[in-house]
Amino acid sequence: MMRAITMEQYGHADVLHETEVAEPEVGANDILIEIKATSVNPIDWKIREGYLKERIPYTFPLILGWDAAGVVKKIGTAVTRFAVGDEVFSSPDLMRNGTYAEYVAVDENMAAKKPSNLSFEEAASVPLVGLTAWTSLIDVANMKEGERVLVHAGAGGVGSFAIQLAKAHGCWVATTGSGKNIEFLKELGADQVINYEEENFEDVLSPVDVVLDTLGGEIQERSFHVLKKGGRLSSITTAPDEQLAKVHAVKTYHVSMGRDGDTLAKIAELLENGKIRPVVEKVLDLSDVQEAHRISETRHARGKIVLKV
Repeated sequence: MMRAITMEQYGHADVLHETEVAEPEVGANDILIEIKATSVNPIDWKIREGYLKERIPYTFPLILGWDAAGVVKKIGTAVTRFAVGDEVFSSPDLMRNGTYAEYVAVDENMAAKKPSNLSFEEAASVPLVGLTAWTSLIDVANMKEGERVLVHAGAGGVGSFAIQLAKAHGCWVATTGSGKNIEFLKELGADQVINYEEENFEDVLSPVDVVLDTLGGEIQERSFHVLKKGGRLSSITTAPDEQLAKVHAVKTYHVSMGRDGDTLAKIAELLENGKIRPVVEKVLDLSDVQEAHRISETRHARGKIVLKV
């Protein structure tokens, strides 16, 4: 048995409860990770509230959480990439139970060695946002060195990673944020920080090659006006308007994150080389998960909220 945070129904943060559940079964290609830390992502509370129940058919009890950093405790009979005792990090399959627990079983192809210079708490903040940013900017939008990139909501989990990833690939980066985050965003490497409380980004930004949309809605629509012809818009929220894309002669993508251990290993290399740093707003105990969700739901957390297991 293991300690875990489970939910028996959709609802507010108070549906999350600490309990004892069976340890995950380890398949032939799985590694069993003893979790030292996990983190909270917006998808966690969106699933918890039931916003995605039409798209993702979960059964209860459900364990949320899709980031893990920890130590390999068992390996499946076909595992070749890891050994017992390895320190790893991962963003597991959304359709398997999550990481608000003492253990999680993941396919070895979804894990990578933990960056040696990061604590478990720092490493747990990275996988989902790192893979989302990488998929959006590199795999999908084909971001190239020297291009101009706009990252919306740069202080958030995905945004703060995306700014650094674009800079590490030799791009010029603009981002949007509130007044209190301007200096922080400059520290992350942003070349132009647009205070959305005082100005509209389309009024002050010269055309860019790539937009990473983390907000959707009106912000996404306005983003078409700052793209060069032939530019690319990657959205991790709602599917972009194809008619608007035609009018502005740009390409658009609705991104579904890849969960690839090889990409995670490339991200680990950037972290070890100091080209990207994790951004952790707060570290709480796993038992404080309800508070962590409430902070995340404000959408004003800087970087990530980590849960120590």
